[in-house]
Amino acid sequence: MSKKFTVEEVAKHKQADDCWIIIHDKIYDVTKFLDDHPGGKKVLLKASGTDASKQFDAFHNPSVLTKLASKYVIGEVGDPSAESVETDDVEDSNPLQVGEAFGDMVPFGDPMWYQDWYSPFYGETHRSVRKDVRAFVEKEIMPYTHEWDEAKEIPRELYIKAAKAGILAACVGHVEQQYLPYGLPGGISADEFDSFHHIIVADELSRCASGGVTWGLIGGLGIGLPPILHFGSNFLKEKVVKDCLAGTKNICLAITEPSGGSDVANLSCEAKDMGDHYLVNGEKKWITNGTFADFFTVAVRTGEPGFNGISFLLLERGMPGITTRQMNCSGVWPSGTAYITFEDVKVPKENLIGKENKGFKYIMTNFNSERMGIVIQANRFARVCIEEAMKYAHKRKTFGKRLIDHPVLRNKFAHMIRKVEATHAWMEALAYQSTKMPIELQPIRLGGPIALCKAQSTRTFEFCAREAAQIFGGLAYTRGGQGEKVERLYREVRAFAIPGGSEEIMLDLGVRQAVKVGAFMGAKM
Repeated sequence: MSKKFTVEEVAKHKQADDCWIIIHDKIYDVTKFLDDHPGGKKVLLKASGTDASKQFDAFHNPSVLTKLASKYVIGEVGDPSAESVETDDVEDSNPLQVGEAFGDMVPFGDPMWYQDWYSPFYGETHRSVRKDVRAFVEKEIMPYTHEWDEAKEIPRELYIKAAKAGILAACVGHVEQQYLPYGLPGGISADEFDSFHHIIVADELSRCASGGVTWGLIGGLGIGLPPILHFGSNFLKEKVVKDCLAGTKNICLAITEPSGGSDVANLSCEAKDMGDHYLVNGEKKWITNGTFADFFTVAVRTGEPGFNGISFLLLERGMPGITTRQMNCSGVWPSGTAYITFEDVKVPKENLIGKENKGFKYIMTNFNSERMGIVIQANRFARVCIEEAMKYAHKRKTFGKRLIDHPVLRNKFAHMIRKVEATHAWMEALAYQSTKMPIELQPIRLGGPIALCKAQSTRTFEFCAREAAQIFGGLAYTRGGQGEKVERLYREVRAFAIPGGSEEIMLDLGVRQAVKVGAFMGAKM
């Protein structure tokens, strides 16, 4: 039980060698923190012996209390002599509430089904997954996101923790039971785990507001492992899957080259057939997780120019001739973005994924899930911008009024909200199709709409990041502090607008596919 102190007792501790403050009813002894306070010791001494909650909220990110200040807490405000009194539990009732609400209920800060709206897509198993993943992210990731982002890496133990929580396995699509090292979030069986469970996991992870941390944890895994799961031999599955899902090994997808990204059919990295092995030569660029990956799912040319000469090979870190180096990018720093060089790398024939010269088909199949992952993450990042800006607008005052009381600011929020909610609804509609439509039709029927939704999500992300930055002002131009999330996300917009197919390519592909499918289905145009 936490020790209790009266306000009068706290007021006695206001010296440099004995300094206490109150923040949100908790009492902190900050004597040893005075010299380390970024704003100087005088700020704390001025507030010593008093309730400094308002001053704290005005200048600090709430995560400070979770991570840093927790070591200084000594008790809470209350009467130490009062006996605890047992009372009957009285359930608060809200006349507006019709079901169960989840989260902080910041308007549009979470998807609508979190905020007591009806949805046909989610049930109790989805609520269980949501509860587990949110608890994991808030405890194991969010307090350390800024620190890891600045360090440009996430600790090795996070992969193990995420694996044991079932999060890694929940980010790669369906996995056969024998390859699962641990259970899935919420205690849900692999057979029950559907597209909407996967959405929840990726969406909740993205609440950390760092593309670098999210991609560092699941970026390479989510796109590098599925080709092996779907098309690889049992030999390759045994070699790779369980270790990657246990968090002891990492994998990445290597398609993009210095000469081009979206133009996959013209890739030039060559794998020459040498009889009992392939000899791989070439380069790959902007490869997520490439700096620390143990396995590389690599698109190579094994045949004629164009679509029909591409294959997938599994390369391993220990193979001589593989060189990786970290690239200096604007954002997503902990994701290990790499420039990779392959020089006379000998790859055994059994490391061929699927069939030779069928790699382009595998790439196209992989693109749908990769792009949906970007949609989920980008739209949650846009939603974080709304949530952070909404909280700030309720405490920041200008010209005698809170920001939220200025019509021009409410107009900004309105446009951010309508874009995020429209994108989320489209994403859910596409996810539902993936649960019903025959899998062989999905690359053709869903490829175009998913491409359009991907462009929609990144345009929405960019818009919301800009508008949130305007609401935060100078705080959004400063790394760390209250504007930390918005500043970081603003830098990371391009990392979502370009990879997985640039916006321009996605928009053109979406319309071309719609026309082709429409014509095939008898559209009268």
